[in-house]
Amino acid sequence: MPKTKRSKKAGLPPGSMIHIGERKTGKVKITVIDYGGKKLTEKTVKKTEECAAYKKKPTVTWINVNGIHDTDLISGIGKCFGLHPLLLEDIVNTDQRPKMEDYGDYIFIVMKMLYSNEKGINAEQVSFVLGSNFVISFQESEGDVFDVIRERIRSGKGKTRELGADFLMYSLIDAIVDSYFGILEKAGEKIEILEEQLIKTSNPKTLQSIHRMKREMIFLRKSVWPLREVINGLLHSETALITKNTDIYLRDIYDHTIQVIDTIETFRDMLSGMIDLYLSSISNRMNEIMKILTIIGTIFIPLTFVTGLYGMNFKFMPELEWEWGYPLALLIMVIVSVIMLIYFRNKKWI
Repeated sequence: MPKTKRSKKAGLPPGSMIHIGERKTGKVKITVIDYGGKKLTEKTVKKTEECAAYKKKPTVTWINVNGIHDTDLISGIGKCFGLHPLLLEDIVNTDQRPKMEDYGDYIFIVMKMLYSNEKGINAEQVSFVLGSNFVISFQESEGDVFDVIRERIRSGKGKTRELGADFLMYSLIDAIVDSYFGILEKAGEKIEILEEQLIKTSNPKTLQSIHRMKREMIFLRKSVWPLREVINGLLHSETALITKNTDIYLRDIYDHTIQVIDTIETFRDMLSGMIDLYLSSISNRMNEIMKILTIIGTIFIPLTFVTGLYGMNFKFMPELEWEWGYPLALLIMVIVSVIMLIYFRNKKWI
């Protein structure tokens, strides 16, 4: 699918909303989950103006927007909640790195939601806006890792229904971070298979697979590494939007993020070592071949001397007229070859 590149925004004033990413034409879907105590309301919203009613409600509201290619709709939501134009610009720009910005009345967070398939690892940008009583999430397309959070809210299990919007924000971030572990587990299995293949047979196809995995690790590092700063910023933020009860849960996410980053770095080191091992095995194989060829050439040097000596056909060479000259020459060649092989064996060259 064609993509709109960032260069298209060159020269435009700050706050210009142009969707950067894969061009999509599907309809944007807005779902609302509103809860407080034992009350729960879940519905699909067709007009952005309907979202404004949830801005000052005493309940907690989660507004999820599937599709950010409709800039007019995103702008409409921004007007309902008084969001800054630069924030809206970042939402529709899918090239953003993970970050956190405190706007006073609300907090803006950008993350990468990762998916793994046979072709590799894909990333989808997810943006969050945390207010005093609401969380707005913006996704590139429908389908996410939040089903467990939705089910938890519907069933009333856990603390999500009891606590505020900041805990809901934590739960959504935690779901994304937890999904990283599943992707890393699959990557670890692939690396183990590549190690076995590398030990058994070193061929260019194996090297291509190693390079592909290394690119994926670089991609993962780029997507996850800035997340440490995001969580750390939330922990040390002086905003009243995040309560002390949620801080301890954010510290847990921070620990998970560090663990993910350490695992990615470990995999990168392993893949770099596998490339070095591949190059070493190729070099060793070449050295073995050169050693064998050198031994064969060394053995044939004296044999070539003997054949060259008696191939000169001078008139007064007595061995030329001798009846046993030819068998003796062959015997000398064999003896020389055997002596040289014994010598090479004693030197442990073969």
